[in-house]
Amino acid sequence: MKKIFSLAFYFLLSLSSLAQSISGYVFVDTNNNGIKDKNEEGIKSVVVSDQISTTETDATGAYQIKPQGFGFVFISLPNGYQSLKGNWQKIGDNTTIDFPLAKTSNSHEFKFIHASDTHISEKSVDRMSKLRAIVEEVKPDFVIITGDLVRDALRVSEKEASGYYELYLKEIQKISVPVWSIPGNHENFGIERHLSLVSKSHPLYGKKMYHHYLGPNYYSFNYGGVHFVGLDDVDFEDLWYYGHVDSLQVAWMKKDLASINASTPVITFNHIPFFSGGLSLTTFTETGLSRTLEREKGILQFRHTVSNAHELISILSQYNYPIALSGHLHARQVFWYENDGQKTRYEQASAVIGPSDEGGIKIPSGVTLYVVKDGKISEGQFIPLDKK
Repeated sequence: MKKIFSLAFYFLLSLSSLAQSISGYVFVDTNNNGIKDKNEEGIKSVVVSDQISTTETDATGAYQIKPQGFGFVFISLPNGYQSLKGNWQKIGDNTTIDFPLAKTSNSHEFKFIHASDTHISEKSVDRMSKLRAIVEEVKPDFVIITGDLVRDALRVSEKEASGYYELYLKEIQKISVPVWSIPGNHENFGIERHLSLVSKSHPLYGKKMYHHYLGPNYYSFNYGGVHFVGLDDVDFEDLWYYGHVDSLQVAWMKKDLASINASTPVITFNHIPFFSGGLSLTTFTETGLSRTLEREKGILQFRHTVSNAHELISILSQYNYPIALSGHLHARQVFWYENDGQKTRYEQASAVIGPSDEGGIKIPSGVTLYVVKDGKISEGQFIPLDKK
């Protein structure tokens, strides 16, 4: 009885701590000491969120939020600034969390690399070295990596999955520019329980392992006048994952987009594509680990595209939405369609982990480079990882 009481007590205590208001400042840290000094300027209208609630800083850079989410708060990094402590912080016992930023040039011309499917393990570290070599050569302003960051967390033990996560963090810290990561299906820890032998009650089960190592599994940031929205579009039901953005996240996305001007270009990045021509290269099967179909709450759906993509597009099409980035199918794909007069490109990156073969078609490994000037996004330039 004593043990049961103790666990219940700490559970209630954790709920109590989450119910406390968190407050702090988003400010320009001119002396880089991480503390808001009296002479340091606050930054107004910065969006602060816990993935459920959303607020904005006032004229002094102050905010207050009552967290309901997953144990952290984060900011949507504003144009013309870089973060000195990261865009997110764990709450823990803190009731005050500040976000020190540094001013950067607010250039309306920049470039970034879109990479995906690193599937990192000790055997594939050389692939990350090749990615770093491209970054050093091209010198982008930042890198986006759209999921399947680790070799696998779905079907393995905590020790093995944690080792992959730690290796991923170690490798991206070697990259000389900011890296924005978003989860894929392989980041969901233990959900294929018949193979992982992990319990649903494990403290890192499902998306909690990603939260532990990488923080928010969906968020936004601003750069060069463009609003980037990173989504977690991998859902799971019992043992199996499928492409879907849950209702909690859709509600957050509406709040996040409400903070920007409707003319601001929006780029989404996520793992499983909203739509994909790559499905025509595969067979349609409901069985096995590589199946392409899944029953989502009893309804048969494509497993490897986002089942509620049209719901998301109906929201995003109210804004200036030129491009959607994704990965997952290990192939560079580009297509577009026009929605109420707005042309949106749907682009998938190839896989960093290596080349693939789909139905006899040889698909090279590589990343895509984009140049953005005054809100206009260039056609992506494919850069192979394996130079001939």
